[in-house]
Amino acid sequence: MAATELALFDLDNTLLSGDSDYEWAQFLIERGVLERSQYEARNDRFFRQYQTGELDIGEFLEFQLAPLARHPREQLDEWHGEFMRTKVRPMIRPKARELVRKHLEEGHLCAIVTSTNAFITAPIARELGVDHLLATELEVKDGEFTGRPRGTPSFREGKVTRLFEWLGAHALSLASFSASWFYSDSQNDLPLLERVSHPVAVDPDNILRGEAQARGWQIISLE
Repeated sequence: MAATELALFDLDNTLLSGDSDYEWAQFLIERGVLERSQYEARNDRFFRQYQTGELDIGEFLEFQLAPLARHPREQLDEWHGEFMRTKVRPMIRPKARELVRKHLEEGHLCAIVTSTNAFITAPIARELGVDHLLATELEVKDGEFTGRPRGTPSFREGKVTRLFEWLGAHALSLASFSASWFYSDSQNDLPLLERVSHPVAVDPDNILRGEAQARGWQIISLE
């Protein structure tokens, strides 16, 4: 990890033209794995809470991770393969691929920093060619998911915590880099955007757009 510059990317509604967390639940509903009448309204409610900055991450993770504990890992992996083909790849923005490729080609240390759990997002990070993923980690027992998170969820201030833990494990800090970028669409990411030298608002929500304009941050579109 000898790179001199750091590039961090939010995933949902930043590199993707949608939300992989939300779409995973919808995918399971469409397949009949989850009962539509029980899950669809709650999935929509959590998504609205995230958009307004009011999400209770503990309550959401209890909802989102429970189905992972009810099915064997082999079955989950099979479903995820279909999820990647039918839902995720069509959501990956071509301009997002170009942005990630640009930073990689310039030799920057790149990582995706997302609140969405690592089961959903690890294959997406690989698809984008990003080796480092800071996502909400899942508790595993005897090779199967327990339905509980492990460690600090990578959400709001938790993204800062997870980033510092990751860098610290390699005897690094943000001060180790001559420049650092974080690309995000969401007001929920203000804690991390405030820490980097180059915060970039990507097709931002109204709150983040206002903050970016007030602070003179770069605003771009990957649509």
